[in-house]
Amino acid sequence: MILVDGKKTSQDIKNEIAARVAEIKTEGGKTPHLAAILVGNDGASQTYVGAKVKACHEIGFESTLVRLEETVSEEELLKVVDDINQNPDIDGLIVQLPLPRHISVEKVTNKIKPEKDVDGFTPANVGRMTLNWPAYVAATPYGIVELLKRYEIETSGKHCVVIGRSHIVGSPMSILMARNGNPGNATVTLTHSRTQNLKEITKTADILIVAIGKPEFVTADMVKEGAVVIDVGIHRVEDSSKKSGFRLIGDVKFDEVSQKASAITPVPGGVGPMTIASLLYNTLQAAEKKIYQ
Repeated sequence: MILVDGKKTSQDIKNEIAARVAEIKTEGGKTPHLAAILVGNDGASQTYVGAKVKACHEIGFESTLVRLEETVSEEELLKVVDDINQNPDIDGLIVQLPLPRHISVEKVTNKIKPEKDVDGFTPANVGRMTLNWPAYVAATPYGIVELLKRYEIETSGKHCVVIGRSHIVGSPMSILMARNGNPGNATVTLTHSRTQNLKEITKTADILIVAIGKPEFVTADMVKEGAVVIDVGIHRVEDSSKKSGFRLIGDVKFDEVSQKASAITPVPGGVGPMTIASLLYNTLQAAEKKIYQ
């Protein structure tokens, strides 16, 4: 069984990006610059944004963090987004989700210029990805694709089952796995909470990608012998034996499923670290104007 190590792979990618940034600076070019907008005081969001800012500094990017109160109006937030859109020094922009209920995620996302949308959430980038055109691909799906590529996991002609149909992971993942490319060329089944006979479907998967958001949802009896299992979930559960008082688990019951899988991502240390690495890669592409010429 191969443990698909996202922590190591993400560090490899960050090292590659850092080397490219050093080249750019030596050549007198512009240092890539990522801006993040954080609304409110959600603990998880602050942790995620903090990790992204720290990663920027590690690889030589410039970063800007804009903090706004939870009471900020939708109009005020859209104005901040537009100001960053117009700032030629900033290459990439992310708006950390979730947003307060009084703000429309759709309006805010649609306000971001596609060429600065390094999260890959705007209709323009989703559409380009769907057409298999150059695009900023959402960071988690892109990270999974990169793991499959770097671990030389064959996808062509394989049956890939995706559990979960979110716009952030499940839906784009199904498109990327079916596209004509490498990784890709898989026969894809997209399943979700309304799928009947789910167990019978997952047991036919050569590659199983789980992004349903339910702790340890996938058990060994749902997995075919020798399948590749990618676990996107992450959940905090109480554990009095840990100093922190909790431990992290995924959407897959790792101890069981790893006995049957030919390759599997752990939680933590699997898909999670790849998300930030992918975001940094998209920002580098934005700085070098690789997607939108």
